[in-house]
Amino acid sequence: MAVDLTWPVIITTALIDSINPCAIGVLILLVSTLIVMNNQRNKMLGVGIIYILAVYITYFLAGIGLLLFIQKLNIAQPLSIFVGALVIILGLIEIKDFFWYGQGISLSIAPRYVKYIEKRAKNLTTWGAIVLGAFVAAVELPCTGGPYLAITTWIAQSNVIPVKALIYLLVYNFIFVLPLIIILFLVYFGIKIQKIKKWKQDYRKWMRLFIGLVLVALGILLILIAYNVITFTLQ
Repeated sequence: MAVDLTWPVIITTALIDSINPCAIGVLILLVSTLIVMNNQRNKMLGVGIIYILAVYITYFLAGIGLLLFIQKLNIAQPLSIFVGALVIILGLIEIKDFFWYGQGISLSIAPRYVKYIEKRAKNLTTWGAIVLGAFVAAVELPCTGGPYLAITTWIAQSNVIPVKALIYLLVYNFIFVLPLIIILFLVYFGIKIQKIKKWKQDYRKWMRLFIGLVLVALGILLILIAYNVITFTLQ
């Protein structure tokens, strides 16, 4: 059967992906370090915006690269099965963290990378923020990349026109970084970073649960699409 799947699923998946504790945690670390070291809100805002922009561009380019790779090699169907199985596993790990947070395997940034990020943030320049943003986007992919991988694979095998595919990626990644933008401006206008840290700690297991449920659903959909059980049409 054919199902018309357009903006609602793209936006919903991006919104769920955007509340990932890893991405939010890195920004909190960056902002709190800048405040402690410099106590200059204008510098914090400028560096923070550049950092977020670097994350956005890196993820966008990664999505384009994956689309081109899948379409050029014509591996959409077998890749959909593989990615579907992979994101289901990632989803189950996230759901596990709702009940047993931090026990066993968890999707998180390696501690050595966290220490590196904290060290770089202490003397961050404009160019440093660009490099750091690209670096963080790369090292947090195991933690944040599941939904994006699923959506990008789905777009690649849907035969949507290139311009439309680019629009989907542009909007998806804007929604992904939107909470980072909001947090940055909240701190700039006076909200204590400690409050945001506490909010993240209080709700992180729920973030993991929602992300996990979406990943499992996307994985099942990708496998069903690959076997032509259902057909999605993009408009």
